[in-house]
Amino acid sequence: VQLQASGGGLVQAGGSLRLSCLASGSTHSSYSMGWFRQAPGKEREFVAGIRWNGGNTYYEDSVKGRFTISRDNAKNTVSLQMNSLKAEDSAVYYCAAALFRGYYSDYSTPARYDYWGQGTQVTVSS
Repeated sequence: VQLQASGGGLVQAGGSLRLSCLASGSTHSSYSMGWFRQAPGKEREFVAGIRWNGGNTYYEDSVKGRFTISRDNAKNTVSLQMNSLKAEDSAVYYCAAALFRGYYSDYSTPARYDYWGQGTQVTVSS
C-alpha cells in the first residue's frame, strides 16, 4: 500500500491544521492506521492511531483533547485534526499502516507498522 500525507504548514500557536493521508494500492479498510511525528534530533513518536473499522482510537497523552484521528474507508483516507497547536507540536508528521489487530502498545510502536508515508512538515510559531 502507498501512503501520501498532506496538509502540513506553518501556523501560529493556538491555531489548527488538518492532516490527511491517502492510501492506494491495497484495501485500505483492512489496515490499522497511525500518525507519528519526528522533530529534529528526536526519535519518531506516536501521536494517534485508529482501528481498521474506526471503532477505537488511541492518543499520546500530550495530544489528548487537542487532536482527533478519523478515517473514511470509502475515500481511503485517514485524517488528523489538530487544534490548539503548540510550538512543541512542530515536527514532520508521518502516517503509517499495519495489518495488526492490537491495542495501544501496538499502535504506539513504529516497528509494528508495515507501510509509511513520506511525511508532511508542521511548524507552529510561538
